[in-house]
Amino acid sequence: MNFCPQCATPLTWVETGGRHRAACPQQRCGYVHWDNPVPVVGGIVEWENQIVLVRNVGWPENWYGLVTGFLEAGEMPEEAVVREVREEIGVDASIESFIGMYEFHRKNQLLIIYHLRAHSGDVVVPADEIAGYKWVPIEKVQPWTAGTGRALRDWLRTRGIEREMLDFSEVNN
Repeated sequence: MNFCPQCATPLTWVETGGRHRAACPQQRCGYVHWDNPVPVVGGIVEWENQIVLVRNVGWPENWYGLVTGFLEAGEMPEEAVVREVREEIGVDASIESFIGMYEFHRKNQLLIIYHLRAHSGDVVVPADEIAGYKWVPIEKVQPWTAGTGRALRDWLRTRGIEREMLDFSEVNN
């Protein structure tokens, strides 16, 4: 953002709230771009000792991740993750547990991750959002260093499974 969305003055960098932030220099305006992270929910969806990984449209062929989506206004994270699982893979699921919250700096997101149990393994994906999916046996799941991969590592630990994390740059080559 280069210009104030309230008065169109070019933004400058100021120290406020303990960080350098883009702000409007006009005293009568006072706009500060706080750049707050966007809340995103994600689900480790399990069915018959497998989890589903999805490949979003536009991702390289070897990129797969957890089912994720944006938290909508007026929605609780628990509602949102169940909705996203239904929308993105066509599966009804129930929350088993909360895994944790994780920062994803690259996209300025706060990831809120849950473990869900699918009521069936019959996946139906919307072609405009999901390019592919795969069920991966839990004993073969390999967490990765970026985004939701850390949540997957933590979930595996709750099951007594300790795995080294794949470097995201290696996963994506």
